[in-house]
Amino acid sequence: MFRTVEDFLAAWKTESESTLRVFGALSDDSLAQSVAPGGYSLGSLAVHITGSIRKIPAHAGLLPMPTEAPAPATVAAILAAYRHNAQQVADAVAGQWSDTQLGEEIPLFGRSMRRGAVLATLISHQGHHRAQMTVLMRQAGLKVPGVYGPSADDVAAKKAMGK
Repeated sequence: MFRTVEDFLAAWKTESESTLRVFGALSDDSLAQSVAPGGYSLGSLAVHITGSIRKIPAHAGLLPMPTEAPAPATVAAILAAYRHNAQQVADAVAGQWSDTQLGEEIPLFGRSMRRGAVLATLISHQGHHRAQMTVLMRQAGLKVPGVYGPSADDVAAKKAMGK
């Protein structure tokens, strides 16, 4: 749970940059890669992450509920939508919630949560789906960027360069 807005904003910046690295390693052709027919695909996971970073804060009263719109269909469109939504989250938290308010309970998805816990859930939800994406990226033959440290692809690239 976050206790200060500043701590959330620092973590949000790091996590958003990680998500953008993962999204940026996708190709338009790879968006259809899925575990099984009818299962999540790289594209549907990226769209889900992009939408949920707006919807979760909207359910918490931080942002207006987004209107239904066609899902972005290209990597460039997903990146643009994600950047926009991530910035809206950062701006809303910085402008509307105080450190004191992060400890307040609010109703969310049929239960009571502290605002700071809502923000932690937002980050962990994104990380959960980002991890699913890295598995699908390997199946699609894409290079996986490092998120919390170098990936196997990062290590192999350094070895190839003699470092």
